[in-house]
Amino acid sequence: MPFKITNFSIIPQQKNKFVQPVQLHYSQDGHTHTWEAVKSHESVSILLYHTEKHAFLLVKQFRPPVYMNNKQHLWTYELCAGIVDKEKSLQEIIQEEINEECGYDVPLEEIEKISSFFTNVGVTGSQQHLFYAVIDESMKVHAGGGINNEKIILEFIPLSEAKSFLFNEDLAKTPALMFSFYWYFERYGMTRQRPPTDE
Repeated sequence: MPFKITNFSIIPQQKNKFVQPVQLHYSQDGHTHTWEAVKSHESVSILLYHTEKHAFLLVKQFRPPVYMNNKQHLWTYELCAGIVDKEKSLQEIIQEEINEECGYDVPLEEIEKISSFFTNVGVTGSQQHLFYAVIDESMKVHAGGGINNEKIILEFIPLSEAKSFLFNEDLAKTPALMFSFYWYFERYGMTRQRPPTDE
């Protein structure tokens, strides 16, 4: 059933560096509503497939909000990712993140767009742009691990173990990671040793 939103406004709650709690006010079909939300940057993330290791390269980090809600999870498995806070293209931003977090120098033309979607729709509603790239050790320029005291651990997940990894509930992982794995399986299957580069 169609409905009409009017009088939508945002009231800042507190000024922070990366996220800003706000209170949203709006009218829906003549009824006034209030919603607590968080303003945040758009983000970029990338699925990296290492051809020589036949594995996906992920990053593993301590995420305080995850730990706050479930102290069983000290580490969260994620795609290499970053926020969109620079006057650069999305490909340029994710290229920098690959270098900083993972230590690989990937040419811009080899970074492929998969899709975009919205995350935390009940809290932030921010957009994430998902990419894909193939890497090998010839692209390795340093050890990775992030900058500014980031504690990023690189983790290779062999393609042969990727599906069991997805359904291991003892490991905290993000929806973007899970979606990107399924995208890969749909496009390349489970038997390819090296994804084709001419598609």
